[in-house]
Amino acid sequence: MLKTLGVGHIDQLISQTIPEDILSKEPLNITQPKGLSEYDFSQHIKELGKNNTVFKNFIGLGYHDTLMPAVIRRNIFENPGWYTAYTPYQSEISQGRLEALLNFQTMIAEFTGMEIANASLLDESTAVSEAMTMFFNSRNAKQKEANRRKFFVSEDVLPQTIAVLKTKAEPLEIEIVIGDDRQVDLEDGFFGAVMQYPEKFGAIKDLSTFVDVAKIYDVKVCVSADLLALAILKPPGDFGVDVVVGSSQRFGIPIGFGGPHAAFLATKEEYKRFIPGRIIGISKDANGDIALRMALQTREQHIKRDKATSNICTAQVLLAVMAGMYAVYHGFDGIQKIAKGIHLKTAKLNNVFEKMGIQQLNKIFFDTLLIKVNSEKVKSLAEIYSYNFNYIDDSTISISLNETTTHEDVTHIIQIFSKAEDKKYKEVDNDSVHINPHLLRKDDILTQDVFKKYHSETEMMRYIKSLEKKDLALNHSMIPLGSCTMKLNAASEMLPLGYSNWTDIHPFAPSNQWEGYRQLISDLENCLAEITGFSATSVQPNSGAQGEYTGLRVIQKYHLSRGENHRNICLIPESAHGTNPASATMSGMKVVVVKTTMKGEIDIQDLRQKANLHSKNLSSLMITYPSTYGVFEDNIKEVTKIIHDHKGQVYMDGANMNAQVGLTNPFIIGADVCHLNLHKTFAIPHGGGGPGVGPICVATHLAEFLPSHPLVKTGGAKGLEAISAAPFGSPLVCLISYGYIKMLGNEGLKASTETAILNANYIKQRLSEHYPILYSNANGRVAHEMIIDCRGFKKNGIEVIDIAKRLIDYGFHAPTVSFPVIGTLMIEPTESESKEELDRFCDALINIKSEIEYNPEIIKNAPHSLKILTSNDWGYSYSREAAAYPLPYLKTHKFWTPVSRIDDAYGDRNLMCTCPSVEDFQS
Repeated sequence: MLKTLGVGHIDQLISQTIPEDILSKEPLNITQPKGLSEYDFSQHIKELGKNNTVFKNFIGLGYHDTLMPAVIRRNIFENPGWYTAYTPYQSEISQGRLEALLNFQTMIAEFTGMEIANASLLDESTAVSEAMTMFFNSRNAKQKEANRRKFFVSEDVLPQTIAVLKTKAEPLEIEIVIGDDRQVDLEDGFFGAVMQYPEKFGAIKDLSTFVDVAKIYDVKVCVSADLLALAILKPPGDFGVDVVVGSSQRFGIPIGFGGPHAAFLATKEEYKRFIPGRIIGISKDANGDIALRMALQTREQHIKRDKATSNICTAQVLLAVMAGMYAVYHGFDGIQKIAKGIHLKTAKLNNVFEKMGIQQLNKIFFDTLLIKVNSEKVKSLAEIYSYNFNYIDDSTISISLNETTTHEDVTHIIQIFSKAEDKKYKEVDNDSVHINPHLLRKDDILTQDVFKKYHSETEMMRYIKSLEKKDLALNHSMIPLGSCTMKLNAASEMLPLGYSNWTDIHPFAPSNQWEGYRQLISDLENCLAEITGFSATSVQPNSGAQGEYTGLRVIQKYHLSRGENHRNICLIPESAHGTNPASATMSGMKVVVVKTTMKGEIDIQDLRQKANLHSKNLSSLMITYPSTYGVFEDNIKEVTKIIHDHKGQVYMDGANMNAQVGLTNPFIIGADVCHLNLHKTFAIPHGGGGPGVGPICVATHLAEFLPSHPLVKTGGAKGLEAISAAPFGSPLVCLISYGYIKMLGNEGLKASTETAILNANYIKQRLSEHYPILYSNANGRVAHEMIIDCRGFKKNGIEVIDIAKRLIDYGFHAPTVSFPVIGTLMIEPTESESKEELDRFCDALINIKSEIEYNPEIIKNAPHSLKILTSNDWGYSYSREAAAYPLPYLKTHKFWTPVSRIDDAYGDRNLMCTCPSVEDFQS
């Protein structure tokens, strides 16, 4: 490839690509130069894991031990066909995971008793904050005129949720009022409220009184609910609430020290255009057959930008798929049996405590008892059995049972409390359901075929495989998406995610039980700081967009500490990702757009003019580097200096960090804070749209403002209350990035970046004779991605989306379509692809160029599904072979799209977001 590019050595290519004044003078110094072998890393991570101590967890507080069905573990969790797929923007080749997500939405809507659900959100606490902002943004004219800005939070809501709400409310000038729901005066300026169901320490309250009062004053109510409890509890929707949120972690997903887990938000259909996150809807394809796609995308940040009401981008798709499959496998009867079993064990404990004379405070409960007892005595005895309880204070303990709790565990718990209180006990039979009849669920849900057909492992395995075959993922071919960095997720990095001493640690367990996590997270944070050139890191943000928000809030805290809270102007180039302006708006900032030049660079004169204009109020500049146009801008240091001269801060979006690692860094270019997409540059799988992790790295002067947590000390001395529910975000998947860094080593990390740049320039060289290449530097080089211009093909009747769909027939996922420039394709090959795969991709695009010129009809009709290709009525001017096998390699490497081109508009006009019957669809 170097010869093709006319250079003799990789250093020559890099010197032609990256400005000399920002090249690193020193090599990375984070691990061994050559890195660990796969075997050595395997041994290392096992040894490190021994520093974690696995207890059975009865802590609760939103996290519970679970049982992941082996058929789901083997066929989804450990299967690259599921975890390496991309966000389903190209719906025709995403039908499998779209169906799995539709199952998830259906399950959530029916368990919660609501009309519509999304798929999905990051965690329970941020889901509550999304509900709050949804209520705030949907206030009617009368409420806005009355300046209703108060949000009521029950004192029985989870503490981590309260902390996240405080963080989210501050820049929007929402007043959080925490108190007793029986005493609050909702007439006094409130627009919304949240209740916990069951409450944080397990009590179950009849929500109807509060909801009825809220309706009188037009106060919208959100309920944060335990999904498993809803198998036997009256669903919140039956009380008339407006939104139900929560976590699906209890549906077979490991605790993983706090994540990743898929949260959910379900609501009334009247709020459908306010719902944050992704919604899967049913539409039809060109044949009139049922087809799925992401619905109502005009709500989302990549379209609404600074007008967006949420910056949510990453969804926890892989975890939502697994939770949905848990429901498919067990069915409602199976889940209800699990829930009843947990409740009956809890009821037995309650009866024994009552007979022993031990006070239990929860009159109505599902799985949690609140006990008055000597906590220190209980704690020392519980450690003998390796049990974790929630020690609230010296005389109060809560115990939350779960799916893994055995009858032997119940006996042991009784023995612990009997000995601690010096009370004799007598075994009792299981009690009947200990919930008031009017609070019990009465309806039969999940009656759709999908939740009734696959209850044997054989059938479940085949169903999962049938969906997998409908999806194109990295295990089939390269996914050349610009700014998305779809790279290898190495098996050696993934394997530790199944080890119990990493999966089974509770985020609020005593600190001596997670020493292995402490060492891993500390080492990873230090490595990321070294890679970025900064001094401190927080891994708490659960996505890139959340990292953006966190970084901007840290900048706000910095300005506030200097008495300059008036600094609220955020300059953002017009080429920025949609999450950038959305994150700035969510942070309470005013977005001012900076122009870009014809070369795709920041317009330095426009930047200087706007910095001067807003000097007194300038908060920050958000940039992506290399630019979203795929070039290293020569004047980047001048750009950052202009901002600093006006006492602003520079935020660097880390989406393109795969072009920097080991060669340059954000600190060198003059940034003050950046986020990193661990699901991009640092090898965490995209999982069909998530999990994601978006840690931020900051310069020394910002370190004290990094996010903290109410239950585990972390972050800076003046840090944000919390950004995520768990202290360290989604630490289980941080093992992947840790492995990526440790096995590549200093030299391997640099070589990966060099190879990514080499691959992009090779593709540019091959395609430049056939497509206009929009941007390159003075040496004709691009960074790790490049943009081809397809606007000229309009004269042939071809739009860029037609080329994207035709690529499906060639077995490739399309590059990024119409971003950052309408009518273009942005291509990023990463370092993971071989020359043979790059050539196949280039051959496909070159052949498509020929088809555009000589046979545009074949492009307009793409993709060609198997149904079309085998129909008796062909009716096209070109042959079936030309449609299906335009290049020889496809004879042995063919992906058959399950549907033809999907009608997106039809799906939005006829919105259906739960599993239908055929009759429902036809009507």
